[in-house]
Amino acid sequence: MNGSILSPFNVSHPTAIQTSLLDRASFAKFDPSGRYLATGKLDGSSSIWDLETRSAIRLLDGHVKAVTSVDWSRYSRYLLTSSRDWNVIIWDLASPFDPPQRHTTIRFDAPVVSASFHPRNSNIVLALLSTGDAFVADLRKEHRSRMELCEVYDEADESTKPRSAMTVARFDPTGKYIFVGTAAGSVLVFNSRTKAMVARHKISSAGAMRGFDFSKGGRRLVTNSSDRALRHFNLPIYPSPSSTSDPPEYLDQELKSIYQFNDPINKTAWHTMSYSPEGQWLAGGAADHATHKIYIWDIVNDGQFVCTLDGGREPLIHLHWHPRKSVIASTTNQGNILIWHCPIPERWGAFAGGFEEVDENVEYHEREDEFDIEDEAEIARRKMKREEEKVDIDGFDDAPMQQTTPVVAPKDDEDEAWADDEPDDDKPEWKMAIIMVEEDYL
Repeated sequence: MNGSILSPFNVSHPTAIQTSLLDRASFAKFDPSGRYLATGKLDGSSSIWDLETRSAIRLLDGHVKAVTSVDWSRYSRYLLTSSRDWNVIIWDLASPFDPPQRHTTIRFDAPVVSASFHPRNSNIVLALLSTGDAFVADLRKEHRSRMELCEVYDEADESTKPRSAMTVARFDPTGKYIFVGTAAGSVLVFNSRTKAMVARHKISSAGAMRGFDFSKGGRRLVTNSSDRALRHFNLPIYPSPSSTSDPPEYLDQELKSIYQFNDPINKTAWHTMSYSPEGQWLAGGAADHATHKIYIWDIVNDGQFVCTLDGGREPLIHLHWHPRKSVIASTTNQGNILIWHCPIPERWGAFAGGFEEVDENVEYHEREDEFDIEDEAEIARRKMKREEEKVDIDGFDDAPMQQTTPVVAPKDDEDEAWADDEPDDDKPEWKMAIIMVEEDYL
């Protein structure tokens, strides 16, 4: 459909199912461009779908146990898959071979619960293990390392307080910080460059952390916890890690939620949640064993509940919001992927500037000069305007000359310079070789 005849004033949250993809998937995630969709399966394989053709174009088969997470690099050239077979595999999708070549394999000492790329460099990987430990693996030559993220305690509590298991770990969208949720209901914030803990937030009555999601700018955070509530926060500004103090100083304060979303009647838990690209909407996937329910809230208008999307009788297990459009991909427990969209009414008046849309037919009276090459009234009006114009005799422009000052680009801070050191080969101009995958093979 021609995009010029679509009304730009009706952009809202998804309301209807556009199509469904049959892939036997456990979850699905859009790439940063929004054209491709990566899925993970229980048999250890992953698929890449082209949403324009609605067909599977790549099959990645490298794990021997269930895939637990997938993540895309900044320009979608590399895809990361983690699995319960203790491995994290980075795939190079620019490879012309089928299946694509493995770019790197990272082996850990326990099953990997989740893994993700650094937002600015795919050579930096964050991994969370089933043992409750989180590691940052740096694959760059000058920075090659594997460091564990450790919670800092006060001297009085260090010997008596038990260590809290880490249940969720995510980079924030800027890549400067790593947010870690614990089983004790705390949110730990680490500096990505130094791996030092810069903040610890206690969330009262939350229970164990189950999931995080950030708005596009990184200033908003929503958490999913074991008390069956989603909490929306505005994050504070964190101080730079101090290298002079020993032990290093950190911010220790309780986070107060701006909005809290739950189901007071059915007490339904949540599998997952996702922000819309502009951060206006929040979608929550209900952990209902009988139906496929997605709840939508309007964050801009005081977190008001908007509607519930019903996807049928196959329960929901995962959802992800499109990075650029009002589109949601939700995955059922049968492996089907539902693509939700917002139907936009056509604006046929865009074909002509003088075209007027009416609700019903009206009788039209044609003017005598309507189809003349040029309207006589317009010719007379333009002639009168020329007669009223003043004649410029000197031709001298006494307007002062405008001086332009060069724009100086702001310098990157130390954390961004560290992430951009030894950049990867993920460039915007790369192209994926389209290879159709037969449905029987999926």
